[in-house]
Amino acid sequence: MLTILGFTMIATFLVLIMMKKMSPIAALVLIPALFCVFVGKGAKLGDYVIDGVTSLAPTAAMLMFAIVYFGVMIDVGLFDPVVRGILKFAKADPMRIVVGTAILAAIVSLDGDGSTTFMITVSAMYPLYKRLKMSLVVMTGVAAMANGVMNTLPWGGPTARAATALKLDASDIFVPMIPALAVGLLGVFVLSYVLGKRERKRLGVLTLDEILVDEKAGEKVETKVEETETVLVGAGGSGSGAKTPVATGGSGSGIDAEDEAGDAERFQVLDPNRATLRPKLYWFNALLTLTLLTAMIMEWLPIPVLFLIGAALALTVNFPHIPDQKARLAAHADNVLNVSGMVFAAAVFTGVLQGTGMVDHMARWMVDVIPDGMGPHMALVTGILSLPLTYFMSNDGFYFGVLPVLAEAGAAHGVTPLEMARASLVGQPLHMSSPLVPAVYVLVGMAKVEFGDHTRFVVKWAALTCLIILGAGILFGII
Repeated sequence: MLTILGFTMIATFLVLIMMKKMSPIAALVLIPALFCVFVGKGAKLGDYVIDGVTSLAPTAAMLMFAIVYFGVMIDVGLFDPVVRGILKFAKADPMRIVVGTAILAAIVSLDGDGSTTFMITVSAMYPLYKRLKMSLVVMTGVAAMANGVMNTLPWGGPTARAATALKLDASDIFVPMIPALAVGLLGVFVLSYVLGKRERKRLGVLTLDEILVDEKAGEKVETKVEETETVLVGAGGSGSGAKTPVATGGSGSGIDAEDEAGDAERFQVLDPNRATLRPKLYWFNALLTLTLLTAMIMEWLPIPVLFLIGAALALTVNFPHIPDQKARLAAHADNVLNVSGMVFAAAVFTGVLQGTGMVDHMARWMVDVIPDGMGPHMALVTGILSLPLTYFMSNDGFYFGVLPVLAEAGAAHGVTPLEMARASLVGQPLHMSSPLVPAVYVLVGMAKVEFGDHTRFVVKWAALTCLIILGAGILFGII
């Protein structure tokens, strides 16, 4: 009964948010509360919620201060050179921008933290997607898949959990998986190329001059002003508006023929006169960010503590006057409230799933339905099961609750724990878009994308990426 109710609760949540009948925060709170009553454990709802909130409180704190930190870094211009470089590469070509999104997300994912990856990627790419009127779900989908593949790094979480659960060495799990994961990452790049070609076909290839002209025309009827506070590219700042356009031969056909001087003028899209810029502190901010990321990887302090200290330092040094600090906090309060609210709402969902025992019953049912004849192929079975199981439950629940059971069943048929551990990593590209992953709310929140729209778009492509990794692992004899 708990198995059926567990799957029904998850399905109800996904259907309602994808059909946009409820907001994610409302669905994350009300649906599990209702099912908790159906299970007959309504009296314990408070305990389940408190347990869930307690487990996710450090994550919420980390996200709150990380958003403030990276928001300040955006304000002071730390990422301006990154966006200029992407502009030079992309030349207002949607295909290049989508591929650039995948590459940037993969590189930043080396720090092992999905939330940080999404904040940096969205901060850099959001202005370009908005200016070219590109699909924002393409950005969130590509970033999530690239991060999902890179999330298998030994310091990223899943590999360490698998190693701990099966008492193995993380490097023995990860290093042999590198060829399969490389194929999966290549698959993400190919997919981003295809999606970019689709966006190029829909929008065409524009020059930045044309984009600026279109945007200025649109600003006459646009009343939103929040983007001037939160994105790198100013919404028609006075600095960019004074430039004389350079004539081009149609819709971008002559871009490659422009000389370097023309390119330099064309790519001065970032507002160089915005009041929050701190050019004299650029290297301080770069060093502070590098130190922060290094400290995260080396685990010198808990990540929430690192971002709390980092945000305090960034605000104090870049904006020494208290009114300026308040202004920066107010500018990013919307993102902070949205993301932290999602995390605490998700705590209700996970608390009820775990507290009522639904997640345990769901896991046992999926293990029990495996035919005996599949015993010698338990690594393949584990790889396939990792897609739905890591999507419907937390990594902790899967790696510490389900994987040991699967590994024991595999061992009875001669399948080694190493093969099982490697197979268990296959589902991570899909896992990163699970409603139980706090980082995904950072991604959709900062990109201003509905979670349901993101889910509809990304699930099929992420599942395909997982199957590519699984196929490569089998082909190379890794799994």
